[in-house]
Amino acid sequence: MSRPLSVDGIREFADRFDAFIIDQWGVLHDGAAPYPGSIDALQALHERGKKLVLLTNSGRRASLNRERMTELGFDTGILEGIVTSGEAAWKALSDRAFAPFDSLGRRCYLVTSGNDTGPVEGLDIEVVDDVGKADFLYFTFLQSSIEDIPRFDPLLERALERRLPFLCSNPDRVAVNAGGMTAAPGSIAARYEAMGGEVAYVGKPHRPIYTACLAHLGGIAHDGIVCIGDSIEHDIKGANDMGFASCFIRNGIHRGAFGKGVDEVSVIDQLTAEHGGRPDFALADFRW
Repeated sequence: MSRPLSVDGIREFADRFDAFIIDQWGVLHDGAAPYPGSIDALQALHERGKKLVLLTNSGRRASLNRERMTELGFDTGILEGIVTSGEAAWKALSDRAFAPFDSLGRRCYLVTSGNDTGPVEGLDIEVVDDVGKADFLYFTFLQSSIEDIPRFDPLLERALERRLPFLCSNPDRVAVNAGGMTAAPGSIAARYEAMGGEVAYVGKPHRPIYTACLAHLGGIAHDGIVCIGDSIEHDIKGANDMGFASCFIRNGIHRGAFGKGVDEVSVIDQLTAEHGGRPDFALADFRW
């Protein structure tokens, strides 16, 4: 098993690749502000002619994500595209072209961000407030602490009694924000799956979300693409499965594992054993 190459900045490997697929939360920003150096690093890549796609396991539509990135100070005009799992799920629900979307039904119990109904706007879907009337559960966002996850059990148990499918447009189990770590929809989906429920995931590390990224990259070969992210389970494993190179950002969701004096390679070995992804490069923060 090859060891990841520890680097001080993306400048050390940028010339090897034509395109960069870059995660957002935990890499570029924490939801409230950009990380130091992240805006400059994107600009440096753009100036060197690199194709840039932002990929996020956000349940929100791509247009809202673009607006938020602009508000945070990022120049979205230098990007080839922004791909969100929420947008991919919206399209799948609209097309109903493949399983399980072709048989999900039309009434959903929706858990979203505040009053954001964008994930179902324009679709032939009725949002219901009683799981007893729903054809499926749809989680796009979660506003809960990690300790608060069990409060969803009664809802999941009722859904399981009715054998409702669970659509999850954010497979992440935890998310990085300005206040630390919070629960993400994937944690609830995994809990339902463990109960015996049926779950459909849209987002990293699953292949369809990367196919959406490739549509923005004009036929660039897989060996000319590198994915950068902070989740071994999602960003790195997803890249591995697609035959892309990958760079792991240590100071994201796994930052607690990299305490002072620890052996970086040993920690990455352990994370690889737990989550199945193996990076080619490792970097503390996304910086040039």
